[in-house]
Amino acid sequence: MPRCVNTSVLQRVSSYAQTFAVTAPFQYAHLASGSSSKHHPANYRNLSSWAGVRSTQLSSGNEKTGNKSQFRRHLSTRKDLDFQLSQVHINNILRCNEQTVSVPEFDGRKLSAVRKFESNQVAANTPNEDRCCAATCLQSEGMLFGVFDGHGGWACAQAVSERLLYYIAVAMMSKKSLEELEQCVEHSRPVPPILQCYKHHTDFNYQESASLYMDHLRVFWQDLLNNEEHGDGMSPCDALLCGFKRLDADISLEAQILSSSDLMKSTAIQVAFSGCTACVAHVGTDGIHVANAGDCRVVLGVQEEDGSWSALPLSRDHNSKNQAEVDRITAQHPPSERHTVVTDDRLLGVLMPLRAFGDVGFKWSLELQETILANYESRVDLDSLDLYQYEPPNYLTPPYLDVTPELTYHKLRPQDRFLILASDGLWDELGNEEAVQLIGEHQSGIHLQGPLSPSERQLRLGQMHELLLKRQTRAFTALDTNSATHLIRHALGTGEYGQLCQDRLAAILALPEDLARMYRDDITATMVYLNSDSARLQRN
Repeated sequence: MPRCVNTSVLQRVSSYAQTFAVTAPFQYAHLASGSSSKHHPANYRNLSSWAGVRSTQLSSGNEKTGNKSQFRRHLSTRKDLDFQLSQVHINNILRCNEQTVSVPEFDGRKLSAVRKFESNQVAANTPNEDRCCAATCLQSEGMLFGVFDGHGGWACAQAVSERLLYYIAVAMMSKKSLEELEQCVEHSRPVPPILQCYKHHTDFNYQESASLYMDHLRVFWQDLLNNEEHGDGMSPCDALLCGFKRLDADISLEAQILSSSDLMKSTAIQVAFSGCTACVAHVGTDGIHVANAGDCRVVLGVQEEDGSWSALPLSRDHNSKNQAEVDRITAQHPPSERHTVVTDDRLLGVLMPLRAFGDVGFKWSLELQETILANYESRVDLDSLDLYQYEPPNYLTPPYLDVTPELTYHKLRPQDRFLILASDGLWDELGNEEAVQLIGEHQSGIHLQGPLSPSERQLRLGQMHELLLKRQTRAFTALDTNSATHLIRHALGTGEYGQLCQDRLAAILALPEDLARMYRDDITATMVYLNSDSARLQRN
């Protein structure tokens, strides 16, 4: 579909920016909580107010949770609004979070299925609520890649990005390896590394919760040791399923246990009451296993024999656009709730993703929520946290939400070239085929133009002119070496005829933080380039 940039985005951006530069705070707050949010703010009880540096860091408003925060930041002034960003400034914004990692062809055991990966993030929320991670499994085989999209703040996405890959990797370890791990911990010997994590310069960990996280990971592998059927370890498919469910159970448990540390208690309750969607891919020589809960997405880029590119989705979005998902959730509740479980395209009229980590406000009973929060109120200053408990209408038969991922397996083929893992901020702007073609042509440097179809030959002169402009724009030289940046640049800056529009890109990136989230979402993208030689060896 043509992107009516000049009449739709740029004019509205400029108009609103000019208005907000001088408008009253109450006018701004009213619009910020309007119908544009993905999650209705009605029917929730505000348990706290904005206060403290840490609460600012751990929470922010978000469309998916409907928590468009009260007007708390200084309103932008005209001098803040510079819509004439230079190309250098645009490049600096787009490239500051780039990461490129080349993977050794042999990992010491066999040929690696991954050649390299590239990732990038561009935030709309402040702070960014997306997370991503990548790691090589050292006690089993393959690599793990994850993308996480937080809502109601970034606390849950942060915790899940730190922990989930370890849960999956531990589940794939053999009983013998787990016994060695347990012995090392028991006798305070150096613990053999489970993962080689590829840290990004923006990564950080919840240092104050590290001991708690390690304790619960240990309990998990002890449970696996007590399972007589564990043997050689779980398959990637089973490990993904088990890892997702066990971590979510631990997040719920940690919020119910009152720690001796106020900081750990605050972190635990914020992680549990916020939420995040998650999409994780395990890439090995035997194929690709994907676990998805929510609306992040994995798409495989395939190069056909004629050199053209095609997209093969390896996950399905879990939202109201997926009728099978709506039917699944509706079937879990009494017939009397058939019209209330999913309403206004949201779970209970509030939450947009239909599977997620955390979000205990959609999983716990109201009695449990009130009990836990009452216990916290006597031990923790809830006013220092930007914490909301939702009381959606028709909250009759919880739980309404779970994190059980949808699993997909794809056997690698020589024509499979790369994976795109991305949060919904990217997919809101680009379709699967468009994204794959952008990356495929970026890597090959070849821009294929098929012959005009019979219907295209019948176009009027003006329509033919538009078609030729679109075809011409595909031959432009790429501005970025990092393919994730290339993808994000096109997602934010593609004009009406598929061309990169400098004015559009400048306007979108120049929006101050109190406006940016109204026009775009956080975007996180990871490109995983596959080793076609490993697929050929598997076939032989």
